[in-house]
Parts: sequence; C-alpha cells; structure tokens
Amino acid sequence: MKMGTRWPLGHPAPAGLPHVVEIAIRAVEEELTALAEESNAWRWTLTWLEGSPVLELDDGTVIRYDKAEDSATITQPSIALDDEDDWI
Repeated sequence: MKMGTRWPLGHPAPAGLPHVVEIAIRAVEEELTALAEESNAWRWTLTWLEGSPVLELDDGTVIRYDKAEDSATITQPSIALDDEDDWI
C-alpha cells in the first residue's frame, strides 16, 4: 500500500508519480500563475486509489491517472453563479 501526502503548490511533486501526472501538475500550476490566482496557501493532496494516484488541489481541481492509457485527466471545479439572473 502506498501512502498519500500533501505538498505546497509550486513545490516539487513527490517521487514516483507517472510522468504524465507530473506534466498535468505543471499545466495546472502554470495556468494558475497566468491567471494571477491568489493561491500561495494552496496545497496538493495525493491519495492512491487501486494503485493509481489521485491528486486534488485545494480549489477542487482533480488529476486522475489512467494506468491502461498512461494518461492524466484534469477536472477543474465548477463555477457557482451567485445570481439566477446570470443564467439569462
């Protein structure tokens, strides 16, 4: 069984992650930098599900690894609208 961990956004990811997951982490972090998001206190959480890494950022972004495809999928959190009029 592998143990999960947490680490600060922008710091090196733990060793042993698949290369495509490392690429996905960098893509998310580069996007946040480009958007100038206030994310200094955010952290990644790594858990292992059936031997595959699942990462979640404090904003709700999730990266899942598909071992069969050797691919990583980034799912970003949905944006909640404050006002029903925003739907018009």
